[in-house]
Amino acid sequence: MNGTTPSTVKSAMRTIDIIEYVVARPAGVVAQEIAAGLAIPVSSLSYLLATLTERQYLTREGRRYLPGPALERLASPRIAMSLADKVRPLVKSLRLQMNETASFFIRDGWHLEAIVTETAEQSLRYSISVGTRSPLHCLAAGKALLATMTDDELNGYFAQARLESFTPSSITDEAQLRAELAQVRTTGIGRTREEYTPGICGLGMVAMVDDVAVGAFALAIPVPRFTAEVEGRAIARLEQAVSLFTAAEMPTV
Repeated sequence: MNGTTPSTVKSAMRTIDIIEYVVARPAGVVAQEIAAGLAIPVSSLSYLLATLTERQYLTREGRRYLPGPALERLASPRIAMSLADKVRPLVKSLRLQMNETASFFIRDGWHLEAIVTETAEQSLRYSISVGTRSPLHCLAAGKALLATMTDDELNGYFAQARLESFTPSSITDEAQLRAELAQVRTTGIGRTREEYTPGICGLGMVAMVDDVAVGAFALAIPVPRFTAEVEGRAIARLEQAVSLFTAAEMPTV
């Protein structure tokens, strides 16, 4: 292999990331947002955007970039995008912006299933594999999803689910968990602190389509890095991911 291979691969990955990011933003996105969302230097981004626009994979309207006609020629109209396909660029953006492990979970009965995950590129990090199933009560995404349930659904959950203890911080008391879920309904943010994995804090926020919770975005952050400033930035990024997902799912008129 020659010395140009790593940069060539990196450039290719960035090109794919840009296309996925713009496709996830149907209203268009300016270059500065792409640079910030994907952590790409402006000098590199301008060249890639110019090339993608020239080849019609992107189109430009004023300062905003949108999917171009070349993408339509590649798409198969018979195959709709899966939920994982839709959230993947947003999860990647979360990971790049925070450099912490980001995931998207769906509910599977009284458990969570990870359908997309991006692992932080730090020596101290949390890792979870796609397909992993975890209890709802001890993950931030699970609490966020539990908080969207009706009273009857929540009663059914507590009647059937086992509130298992995984660490000394796991919440296994129904009254305590109900009180926390009431707070989640107010803030919109599910939180955990070493309740499933020692040394890991979690933040989660639900994504809705037509008032139905389809899943939840989440960030997993090691305790030594979980400062108030990091928590604030993480919540802002989660809110942005949910907002972008919701905007993409809204019908066009």
